[in-house]
Amino acid sequence: MNPLPLSLRARIERWPIAGNFTISRGSKTEAVVVTVEITDGQHTGRGECVPYLRYGETPEKTLAAIEAMKNSLAQGLDRRVLQGALPSGAARNALDCAFWDLESKREGCPVHELAGLPAPKPLVTAYTISIDTPEAMGEATRKAGKRPLLKIKLGADGDAQRLEAVRSAAPDAELIVDANEGWTTENLAANFAACEKAGVTMIEQPLPAGNDAVLARIPRPIPVCADESVHDRASLAGLRGKYDAVNIKLDKCGGLTEAIGLAKEAQGMGFSLMIGCMVSTSLAIAPALLLAQQAHIVDLDGPLLLAKDRPCGVRYDGGLVYPPEPALWG
Repeated sequence: MNPLPLSLRARIERWPIAGNFTISRGSKTEAVVVTVEITDGQHTGRGECVPYLRYGETPEKTLAAIEAMKNSLAQGLDRRVLQGALPSGAARNALDCAFWDLESKREGCPVHELAGLPAPKPLVTAYTISIDTPEAMGEATRKAGKRPLLKIKLGADGDAQRLEAVRSAAPDAELIVDANEGWTTENLAANFAACEKAGVTMIEQPLPAGNDAVLARIPRPIPVCADESVHDRASLAGLRGKYDAVNIKLDKCGGLTEAIGLAKEAQGMGFSLMIGCMVSTSLAIAPALLLAQQAHIVDLDGPLLLAKDRPCGVRYDGGLVYPPEPALWG
């Protein structure tokens, strides 16, 4: 039981993106997030989520799902009961992370200690280059500076030329590719070959989820990571033989609680880990950074893509992202 009754506040926020963010499914110029505050009158925990239309989520639906939990919170809902009260997804993520933050502030103990995770350290994060013409992507790569790890959005005709332009602009950077389900069984081999030629070290979700069986039947010269094909622990069994890694995003799996279990089970099955994010503020990045300490690839650049971040945001320096301050979360 909670020592004091809990109340909840939630709202939709809009954060302009610097320029635009484009993937194979379309472009956007702002990050629309839903933030949650859970308070017992003395302490307040915060969480943030990014509803994703790809999974049928909208900000309005997500806000409604969160606000529908107000009575349950007043009656003693806690983080553990929450896991069965809402399905995996953005709404549960915001609430779950707010519970962790509240527990941390009540106990005067950082979340990583409460969760049995190692103390967070600065990590190299990928920086995303949106899909565009080869010339525009080459220029965006040059403007990004000498970052050690770049994530290249692909998924349309001409991807080989896009890769050539990026590699020419960043000859020393490690490149990973995200096709966002934009390739087909017909062009898969040619795109794999182009990635191999460019020295790409990982390919993320090349084919649509549910239409990726061919990955188990062809050579994979570069490790392939599941994104849209993996959500929570229940989805892992279907990835065997098709993928080498899984991209864990808190908005997909429904919060840090499930993400910790998902990471452990995925590693036990032989998958390497990538920890990713949506375009968001630092409030959504902070809990993911705790899980990212054990990841092979860290892709937590969401706030870097915004025109401005919220106060007390996580610090970025070159290619490094630093752990959050308690004033932000955890």
